[in-house]
Amino acid sequence: MRWNSFIAGFVAAIVLALVIALVVILSGAYNVAATDRHNPIAAWAFETTFENSVSRQASAIAAPELTPAMVQAGAGEYKAMCAQCHGGIGEERAGFAQGMMPRPPALAASAEHLSASEVFWLVKHGVKMSGMPAFGPTHDDEVVWNIAAFVKAMTGMSADRYAAYGAGEEGGHHHAAGEGHGH
Repeated sequence: MRWNSFIAGFVAAIVLALVIALVVILSGAYNVAATDRHNPIAAWAFETTFENSVSRQASAIAAPELTPAMVQAGAGEYKAMCAQCHGGIGEERAGFAQGMMPRPPALAASAEHLSASEVFWLVKHGVKMSGMPAFGPTHDDEVVWNIAAFVKAMTGMSADRYAAYGAGEEGGHHHAAGEGHGH
């Protein structure tokens, strides 16, 4: 009899949680404004889901050796497509990115905790409900790997070295044949 009471209580708790979630969803009670921070429970849920999803999705991707040539080639792509939101070393994000929620991470610091495969996956597939576009539909894997190589190289890069990329050096901004950014 105790087991049945436990099961009934557990089911009732699940049903109550679902009803509360449905009321919040349908009532619009949760403020989705980018000017309002997530409550701590929602922030934890979103961050944990993000980290675990990226880790899982990228786990089957074998990263190539990230070469200096890839870093060089990825510099122009990063500066053209990523720096406005993520900033650069010694460069702030564009003004509009200050109002994004979640705020795009400064990749020079946060990429240290990501594998090259995770950076590749994020650039290729983007992130739902974050403002991070998927560049895979408009750029081939070679370009995406070049961006990943540059992002990974940024973790130990000086501001002078960052500024030197694209200033008279080779490496630029390339699309898949006949395609644009889509952003």
